[in-house]
Amino acid sequence: MFNLPRGTRDFSSKEMQKRRYIEEIMRSTFNSYGYNEIQTPTFETLELFKAKSGQEIMEELYFFKDKGNRDLALRPELTAPVIRFYVDKLQMEPKPIKLFYFGNCYRYDRPQKGRYREFRQAGCEIIGTNSPQAYAELITLAYKILENSGVADLKLNIGNLTILSSIFNQYKLTRDQQKYLIPLIDKSLFDDILIALKDFGIKSADAENLIDLLQSTDLKTIKNFLKDDSVKNEIEQLEQTLRLLEKAFGIKNYQIQMNIVRGLDYYKGIVFEIEAPILGAEKQLCGGGAYELISLFGGREAPSAGFAIGFDRTIVALESENYEFPITKLDIYVIPLGEDIIEIAIQIVQTLRNKGFTVDLDLLNRGLGKSLKYASSLNAKNVIIIGSNEIEQDSVTIRDMETGKQKLIKIKDIAEFIC
Repeated sequence: MFNLPRGTRDFSSKEMQKRRYIEEIMRSTFNSYGYNEIQTPTFETLELFKAKSGQEIMEELYFFKDKGNRDLALRPELTAPVIRFYVDKLQMEPKPIKLFYFGNCYRYDRPQKGRYREFRQAGCEIIGTNSPQAYAELITLAYKILENSGVADLKLNIGNLTILSSIFNQYKLTRDQQKYLIPLIDKSLFDDILIALKDFGIKSADAENLIDLLQSTDLKTIKNFLKDDSVKNEIEQLEQTLRLLEKAFGIKNYQIQMNIVRGLDYYKGIVFEIEAPILGAEKQLCGGGAYELISLFGGREAPSAGFAIGFDRTIVALESENYEFPITKLDIYVIPLGEDIIEIAIQIVQTLRNKGFTVDLDLLNRGLGKSLKYASSLNAKNVIIIGSNEIEQDSVTIRDMETGKQKLIKIKDIAEFIC
């Protein structure tokens, strides 16, 4: 017996029908916002991911040497490959460039519900604009993809890392101190943050004020605290983005959340996350924001932003909410009653397939009763029965599998009758 590698899964045909159904909804939504699909390799040079995320990413990577002694890695995410592709081939294209993608990614992580070592990701990047309308549209797209997919309960959180950095600087926190706090902030471990701030020499009252700011959902409170004029433009852009998001795009179900930290090394400015509360601890479905990676990969810097959606976790959220996925049905199942009828049955099958119907054929000569039972297991809408009596009349018997009613129809009229 051979076992599945830990953290991977097989998908049955029914599960694949669910996945393809949701993927097509997502793809259609991307297209409706003017995004164009691309694809990048499953593996890239190891240096690409180290350049983006540092040496610590090695703990999460599946990496190897190929036969040419080159260091390669299975992609753990898709933003780095897409920006590498942009720098290689797309820099001279008219801006803004809107790209979307689907792909399997790989992380050596501890498997749990909604988190796997091989997982599917959907996402997009917009390159060449940092306007409030671009950011508002990007956030709307992420929200609409999940809403259109059928997730009923969504929570949208919006933050800003430039503003957060200004808050840190106002408290005179060093780079190392900020780096220590980031994982604690990301996990909302506010008691641990309070202890750390006191250890850093921050007065108790100031530390508690910082905790309050990190938990504040009121942008006015945050604005009143900030004294650095250099962040004024960032606040104005955030306010304009939120105004457009609510007034123009109609997304009102959001809240400000200053404890969204993401990757501080390359994310700059606006960031956002979308959660499905029903999933508990592993509730994040989507994360994104504005970032700076292009110059790191050797390109001419340009504004860039994007998001990634956990495709597998989206499916889990839908299943947890008891979403009713549509059942894929076979249009027609054809049953030839006798070996001498097989040839004409195949001709009928091919004619119907060429007209766009989904059609299957009894390949086991198992008889009418068992074939009807098998057709039912395939969710066939109609069964075509072809026996010697039908052939003599240049006809077939069509059975509606829902009602059980049957009718003799001329072969030339089959397609018209089923339509």
